[in-house]
Amino acid sequence: MRKIDPKQLDKNAFSMIGDQWMLITAGTGENCNTMTASWGGLGVIWGAPSATCYIRPQRYTKEFVDREDFFTLSFFGEEHRKALQLCGSKSGREVDKVKECGFTVQTAECGAPYFQEAELVLVCRKRFAQPMDPECMSQEIKTKWYPEKDYHTLYIGEIMEAFVR
Repeated sequence: MRKIDPKQLDKNAFSMIGDQWMLITAGTGENCNTMTASWGGLGVIWGAPSATCYIRPQRYTKEFVDREDFFTLSFFGEEHRKALQLCGSKSGREVDKVKECGFTVQTAECGAPYFQEAELVLVCRKRFAQPMDPECMSQEIKTKWYPEKDYHTLYIGEIMEAFVR
């Protein structure tokens, strides 16, 4: 993989995140967890290229993202769709998802884990985390997306490094 300036990204964020999905990963090279996500965004906040992602409280990956200063977002080609489905349907508490998917863990300079098989990796320094406040949501959103009242935590990460295949 080669390092690029995040401002050089020329991909459609709506398609990358909403259609192709991404893996949110945190921990260390030796002990990490990952989950598939299709909610998030890319943009600029506080003068820096940034990524947003959202994690429900019951997800095991949330423990890793909460504990660490860095997390990564990894994007894959269609040939890895089954692996992303597994990472979105199984818990790292019961299954070694990295092993099951055959992924090779690499680490960024900051120590954040990512996967060698990815086409694009964004290394993010966690800058903000806040649980979503249901009082600030419309009833329609609460009814449709949160019948279990398991409101996401919003994370904003400053994109420190970007790698492309």
